[in-house]
Amino acid sequence: MAADPITRDPRDMNALSDDDFRRELRGWIQAHYPPELRFMDRRPSVHEIMPWFKALIAKGWVAPHWPREWGGMGLDIGKYLIYYDELGRHGCGRIPDHAIHLLGPLLMTYGSEAQKAHFLPRIVSGEDIWCQGYSEPGAGSDLAGLRTEAVLDGDTFVINGQKTWTSLAPDADWIFMLVRTDREAKPQSGISFLLADLKTPGVTVRPIVNLKGEAEFAEVFFADARVPAANLVGRINEGWGMAKTLLGDERIVNGSPRHASYALRRLHVMAEHSGAMRDPAFLDRYAQLRLDLHGLTVTFESYADALRNGGSLGPDASFLKVWATELFQRVTDEMLELAGEEGALSRELDVGGVKVDVMNQYLESRPPTIFGGSNEIQRNILAKLVLKLPG
Repeated sequence: MAADPITRDPRDMNALSDDDFRRELRGWIQAHYPPELRFMDRRPSVHEIMPWFKALIAKGWVAPHWPREWGGMGLDIGKYLIYYDELGRHGCGRIPDHAIHLLGPLLMTYGSEAQKAHFLPRIVSGEDIWCQGYSEPGAGSDLAGLRTEAVLDGDTFVINGQKTWTSLAPDADWIFMLVRTDREAKPQSGISFLLADLKTPGVTVRPIVNLKGEAEFAEVFFADARVPAANLVGRINEGWGMAKTLLGDERIVNGSPRHASYALRRLHVMAEHSGAMRDPAFLDRYAQLRLDLHGLTVTFESYADALRNGGSLGPDASFLKVWATELFQRVTDEMLELAGEEGALSRELDVGGVKVDVMNQYLESRPPTIFGGSNEIQRNILAKLVLKLPG
């Protein structure tokens, strides 16, 4: 990290022009983001990314879309998109941001005054690290089928069940989750939104090691774990609507072209070095990837412009996530093919003086078609709500 002290920026950044904001943000990232963490082939651990996380907190730039009264930057949607474009441009690793992106805005809308006063300052200061407890065995894409149960007993909920594929749970302090509070109601009607301290007796976190040898995910087990009833967000049995709001907000982020764009630049380097650019069959496939990326970029910007102009995302935005994630996979498929047997190595390859991490890019492209609502579910949304096809 840079040696100069970081002081909180008190300005309203919306008063800057977009170009001035981008220029200032870019210079600050270049000065303060650790070079050794640029363009990592994996999500950095909480320990690794903590110096950058603390720098953003100290600057007051850790929560770009939060209102300024809660410690955020209060950015409008145009500058919000510039913010994340510049982070991607500089290869910044993802901070532990589940609570910043998801829980914080939800608490501002649905939380009690006591919940907002207690949790929001601790989120924006980094004092509490949060994970999201949605997916369960047999209830991932079909989230309404969740079975983790919370039974009200006096002034506490008694929780029993299991969450799985819980990102950052090994490093988290708290979990926000969906639980079933009425087994007799229709599936979506009997779900509530609950907050739980992971140090609560009866809660066990078991890390899951993935194909890359990393333990970013975990299973979380609840065995008669008692959580204060005051940790219920909103009304009992009305958590499904709140969860849908959070899932909808993810579509514009998961539909970004930045991952496919970065991978395509690396594919171009590999193709130039290997001579594949002289192969007509490869050129056909490469040209199609470039056209698809251009189309995705233009379409993404059209949705971003709609948000900038005060619009909202409809169900048709689901196709952005399908397009972006599957394009990312097709680009990395080509990278693996060009790399040949060396592509099986889980390390960076030196391609004409440029470091290209083929296998880890390939593995990194697999999960996005599943998380945030699998692409099969996104296609069902498009079929039902956009194309009005019969069920």
